[in-house]
Amino acid sequence: MNLILLAVPFFFLLIAAELLADRWRGVSSYRLADSLNSLSAGVLSQASGLLSKAIVVLGYAFAYEHLHLFELSDELWVWVLAFVLYDLCYYWSHRVGHERNLFWASHVVHHQSEEYNLTTALRQTSTGFLLSWIFYLPMAVLGIPPVVFVTVAALNLLYQFWVHTRHVPKLGWYEWFFVTPSNHRVHHAQNPVYMDRNYGGVFIVWDRLFGSFQEELDEEPVVFGVTVPLQSWNPLWANVQFYVQLWQDAVRAGSWWDKLRIWFMPTGWRPADVAARYPMAKQDLSRFRKFEVPLARRHKLYAALQFSGYVLGVSGLLAVAEQQALVVLLGAWLWVAFGLYCIGAWLENRPFARWLELLRLASNPLALLWAQQVGLLTSGATGWLLLAAWSLASLVWLFWPMPRTPQVI
Repeated sequence: MNLILLAVPFFFLLIAAELLADRWRGVSSYRLADSLNSLSAGVLSQASGLLSKAIVVLGYAFAYEHLHLFELSDELWVWVLAFVLYDLCYYWSHRVGHERNLFWASHVVHHQSEEYNLTTALRQTSTGFLLSWIFYLPMAVLGIPPVVFVTVAALNLLYQFWVHTRHVPKLGWYEWFFVTPSNHRVHHAQNPVYMDRNYGGVFIVWDRLFGSFQEELDEEPVVFGVTVPLQSWNPLWANVQFYVQLWQDAVRAGSWWDKLRIWFMPTGWRPADVAARYPMAKQDLSRFRKFEVPLARRHKLYAALQFSGYVLGVSGLLAVAEQQALVVLLGAWLWVAFGLYCIGAWLENRPFARWLELLRLASNPLALLWAQQVGLLTSGATGWLLLAAWSLASLVWLFWPMPRTPQVI
């Protein structure tokens, strides 16, 4: 049972509720392009997870099979112990993800949004599987069964969804023991006083124990985002931006030692010769401006409607993924990644975006035909009629002669 898949409708219901709360309180914590970028990163992460899950789950199962010290059953106390231990392991994985260059390159995706709302919670990395699994091996050695590990991991992630909101104030005594919206807002800040604090997933006690806790201060309003902004709506670039920066710095470094150690140095460390020749200015928060690309309202709505197709497609894929061969999952990932790249280019108002859209729309019939041939979808005329109607409507919207007056939404 895929708990994340079951939760998807509730995610979107709560996002709708938060939008209503925005309107009721007369505030704005959403921008359509930013939210689509966050959701695109989440969809891409779920699609990538279909390819990478084997590395994490099978790796954990292998470690459990050969290294476990105790034979733990699936009794209630084991589940409770696993839930607490998972969050402790998550704390250290999360902390290292902020404090070392290579790990930050993966985790930075989650922090790139300059807004803070429930779509930010879904903004997840597609490369975390490469190294994060290392931090959970102690659970396998202790003897936590794989099915328990997978379930508590999903529960931990589900808990973290609700704390990504600006509408919930401090919660009194609850703040001392659990991660809350207030102490997690601190975690997403780029203010110097808040940076690299509050790493817990469910329990904030780890931060209090290990000296990484910081309370949200009334006199220091949170500025969300990262000190070196993404400045893009492209979810693929979001996942590789910092890797590219590290690679460029490594290539430019004069010392072979610097070329090697840059990957494992504290986050933000750069070789002295590279930093001197290629300085990177940090933002002045007193003059901070959120990234925005002028684009007409109707064009942003077009992107949102096109994106909905990928939400449905990946949700359907998650439901049947266990029965699919690796080549099928890889083909589905390519379809998703290409489509999300095109939507990102459209939101950035790239000169080639309209023609890229034609290519994307043309790829959908091929994707449908392929999905039917490999058994992802049943053959029949209904799917083709729906796709034809959708494509025709998209083309009319795409080329309808209306001025592209920039409007912010």
